Amino acid sequence: MNPLFGNGVKCVFDDFGPAAGVPVILIHGHPFNRSMWAPQTAALTAAGHRVIVPDLRGYGDNPPAEEKTPLASFAGDLARLLGGLGIEQAVVGGVSMGGQIAMELRLRHPGLVRALILSDTSPVPETAEGAEFRRRTAERLLAEGMGPYAEEVIDKMLAPYNVTGQPESAARVSAMMRATDPRGAAAALRGRAERPDYRPVLAALPPEVPCLVLVGADDVYTPVAEAEAMCALVPHARLAVIEGAGHLPGVEQPDAFNRELLEFLGGL
Repeated sequence: MNPLFGNGVKCVFDDFGPAAGVPVILIHGHPFNRSMWAPQTAALTAAGHRVIVPDLRGYGDNPPAEEKTPLASFAGDLARLLGGLGIEQAVVGGVSMGGQIAMELRLRHPGLVRALILSDTSPVPETAEGAEFRRRTAERLLAEGMGPYAEEVIDKMLAPYNVTGQPESAARVSAMMRATDPRGAAAALRGRAERPDYRPVLAALPPEVPCLVLVGADDVYTPVAEAEAMCALVPHARLAVIEGAGHLPGVEQPDAFNRELLEFLGGL
């Protein structure tokens, strides 16, 4: 874990694996932290890859920095992080909000992105109703804390059968949500309410920038149909549907998820 300061914002991250390995940066979703990638970090470093897993600003060990954090700010933080590490290109992966940040990074810093890994995410802009819901949720988190929210969404983050069938996974996901500072989560929700349309970013992705799209078979937030629509925008993209999983297949079915990652990275 190393603190890196860019533009006055603290960025805590882990950097695992051989320095000469293909660098892979994995971006967590909301409202989690870098520890969610532990199974992927272990598998990828064992295969010789270098894996960077940051906490986003306002999440994990990074303190909240403002009342609203646009996805562009997250992407800027990650660009500075990679620059500070001397990494000119990386495979950029993210889940849910992390996938949107990966697309934002491709939009604003295209040269940094060697390949994209998009898990359980959506490129479409927020609707007016969705934006209002996110803003209301931000106020709710500030008023109530993370506990009630974590209890309410656990069976959407994980497939309901995994909440009961995988109590350790459920406890881990719940603990990450409850440990998140509500101020950081609220700032991200407000920023995400204003997210742009990333479909042009995907449609313009050239064949020399490979793209892997993963989705849990039973994801209710970003269903398989949305993942298929993303792949339709990128003719050379590869789709992997992870059976027995909801919105967080890397947590729910890490072995299957990791196999897809390793096969994809092996082809670069």
